Amino acid sequence: MFKRATTVVLVAAAAAALAITAAAVPESRATSSAAPAGGSSSSASPTPHPTTVATDPTIGRTPTFSVDFDTPAAANGPFAATYAQSWQPYPDGTGGKYWSSKMVSAHDGYMDIALDGEHGSAGTFGTPEDAWSHVGGSFSVRARATGGDKNGAAIMLWPTSNDWADGELNYPEGNFDGSPRVFHHSMLPGDEKASDNYNTRVSWRDWHTYTTEWIPGRAIHYYLDGKLVFTVARNVPTTPHRYMVQVGDWGKAGHLQIDWVRTYDAQ
Repeated sequence: MFKRATTVVLVAAAAAALAITAAAVPESRATSSAAPAGGSSSSASPTPHPTTVATDPTIGRTPTFSVDFDTPAAANGPFAATYAQSWQPYPDGTGGKYWSSKMVSAHDGYMDIALDGEHGSAGTFGTPEDAWSHVGGSFSVRARATGGDKNGAAIMLWPTSNDWADGELNYPEGNFDGSPRVFHHSMLPGDEKASDNYNTRVSWRDWHTYTTEWIPGRAIHYYLDGKLVFTVARNVPTTPHRYMVQVGDWGKAGHLQIDWVRTYDAQ
């Protein structure tokens, strides 16, 4: 897992200072989830939820936001300028750990978040006008990691209110030398550290597509490479969220490579 015992979760509005909360996740409390063969859930007896969707919800649909990182752009300014309508980074120095301008570039058709064990990176995908206003929809990313052992990433839907009890949906998340996981957090005030979780049992080293389908107030469906792997029908947000990534400032050198990001409005 992505240093869950010591992970620092930073939350921010577009131009506000970020608050830091240490997060430690206990055992899952999942009771209504689908975990087909090929992965694993911490629920003892997972069962499909009646609203489970069997196919990739993005097939045949036009994304409301899409970025493919096809235009090369170096770090230290050019990337931020080139992708200003697609990437809203944390200010350099946030929390003493995030320095996105130094670490993020685009080349060979993907976004490259460099890992050096000293500087983390974090930011939100989307336009400055719309990135913080998602209420439901589907959120997809194609990614892999090279190197970076003992470091990791969390790609998540985080509440625009910065109120943890409004719901945190992390997928994929985990250390790069392990497997990407789902961490679907409790919305009970004071119990937000608890989560329903699922281990994909695949490797960060390979390209995979991770999709989160959010049906406000009803269910969250998590897909791996177009296949439904996990469903949670509780702690389902109903307020605006943003789709973002955080990468740590520890571990070995390496790269998190993101081929593309796409978001879709609720159907």
